[in-house]
Amino acid sequence: MQSEDELFLLSNRTVFVKIEKMRLDLFLKLSRLVKRRTVAHEMCAASRVLLNGHEAKPAREVKPGDVITLKYYSRVIEAEVLETGAPGAGKKLPPSPVRIISDRRLSESIRV
Repeated sequence: MQSEDELFLLSNRTVFVKIEKMRLDLFLKLSRLVKRRTVAHEMCAASRVLLNGHEAKPAREVKPGDVITLKYYSRVIEAEVLETGAPGAGKKLPPSPVRIISDRRLSESIRV
């Protein structure tokens, strides 16, 4: 059994469900949280992207259930990953792959 597979037991049947993973910088671009992949890459390098509360590199894998925090100059956005795409879908995501948990504006006195 591979690490990206999850095992479910349904009334004496074993079902393997493949959980699709995607690079963080690509997911941020395709989910429209960031306009360009290079911007997502630079934000990760500048420690402005957290994945499940930890600083994340651009190549880190994102899977459903993860929480992404984006620290922009004037706001902080927290979003939960709902889907990363269907197997074999390539670079396509469903219309709403994230759920926004919070979107806070920062006052001028605490901007980073």
